Amino acid sequence: MTVTIALFTRDLRVRDNPVLTAAHREGAAVVPLFVLDDAILSGRFAAPNRAGFLTAALAELDAELRAIGGRLVLRRGDVVAEVDRVAGQVHARSVHIAADVSGYSQRRERALRERLARRNCLLHTHTASITSTDPEALMPATGRDHFAVFTPYFRRWSMTHRRKPLGKPRELRLPRVESLPLPDADDLCAGPASPRLAVGGESAGRKLMREWLSGPIEDYARLSDDLGADATSRLSPYLHFGCVSPVELVHGVNLSTEGGLAFARQLAWRDFHHQLLAARPAAAWSDYRDRSIRWSDDPQAVDAWRDGRTGYPIVDAGMRQLRAEGWMPGRARLISASFLTKSLRVDWRVGAEHFLRWLVDADLANNQLNWQWVAGTGTDTRPNRVLNPLRQAERYDAEGAYARRWIPELAHLPGARVHRPWREQVDPADYPAPIIDVVGM
Repeated sequence: MTVTIALFTRDLRVRDNPVLTAAHREGAAVVPLFVLDDAILSGRFAAPNRAGFLTAALAELDAELRAIGGRLVLRRGDVVAEVDRVAGQVHARSVHIAADVSGYSQRRERALRERLARRNCLLHTHTASITSTDPEALMPATGRDHFAVFTPYFRRWSMTHRRKPLGKPRELRLPRVESLPLPDADDLCAGPASPRLAVGGESAGRKLMREWLSGPIEDYARLSDDLGADATSRLSPYLHFGCVSPVELVHGVNLSTEGGLAFARQLAWRDFHHQLLAARPAAAWSDYRDRSIRWSDDPQAVDAWRDGRTGYPIVDAGMRQLRAEGWMPGRARLISASFLTKSLRVDWRVGAEHFLRWLVDADLANNQLNWQWVAGTGTDTRPNRVLNPLRQAERYDAEGAYARRWIPELAHLPGARVHRPWREQVDPADYPAPIIDVVGM
């Protein structure tokens, strides 16, 4: 009996999963395997929010697999060693895995290929699983190994042919193999999680996707940056863990509408950053473009920024939402990141690490390269761009609804007056005075 292994990583779904589909087509029996990676769980990427989301997604993946005759096989330890051990136990002919772009993922793939080759077991990688396109398929005509500017990338991305979404296997056959029990979040990462954390899993992600595509997406171009409207999809955590397929999502978007095209641009930005990191893995922690910026060392200012007590409500509202939900809208991310790197002149890596601690959707490609874009060390063609928090508030929270939602001590201030509490005799003991002056105070 031919046995294959479907190794899940950031593709925790049964629908439109090239890894599971290919393993099922090749093997008479399939081992759906997930390895709790000690290298990640003991490192800087461990975070209670992502642990909570992950455990819910794994439990649902197990339930989905059981519904078609299988179950999730869970192991913990070194990924290469554990996959090799399972392959030996079931005499697997091949292992299937989604292609990924980080330096760690690339090293893991090479090590897996070499280890499995010793037992004549093949490793097959599948593109367009974590992203909607193969990161290496879109290359500029200049001969460079990646696009460094988004606009020409988006033109190519928009014209790219994509595979059709796949269904889920009708039935799986599982060989005899042992598994660890499904973990609780505390088993993976101790520490406080956000109290309003979204629930992970394929069914929650698909429900959210259906609701988004059924109507709200049409207002995306008009309302996506309106912080008070809360009009974004909130699909990013489900894309990060692969509970929702990026290929299926792109296929569901009507690019002929203004809202659909605007939303597609955001999906393209996600793919853009993945292709950049695939070509430049060091950009996860090193400046993509060295601009010789002299960063400031100001621990008190950083603490105020982290705690949402900078004295600028539009900044603080975003940072408090981050703590409460493990998520924040894109506009709020830009404002808070610009304030840290351009107004306070603090190294972008400090902010990126804080976001990695709290954001459910934080991965290296999108989190780190968005931070670099804002900081001026990334791909922004206007690296000296500064987002003035007061002007941003006037434009994207004109009536102050977002600020009042997340800063209850200022809820009594009407309209736009909430954005300048220092003019309203607010007691600094209740809400702090601005930690720095900006233009327009």
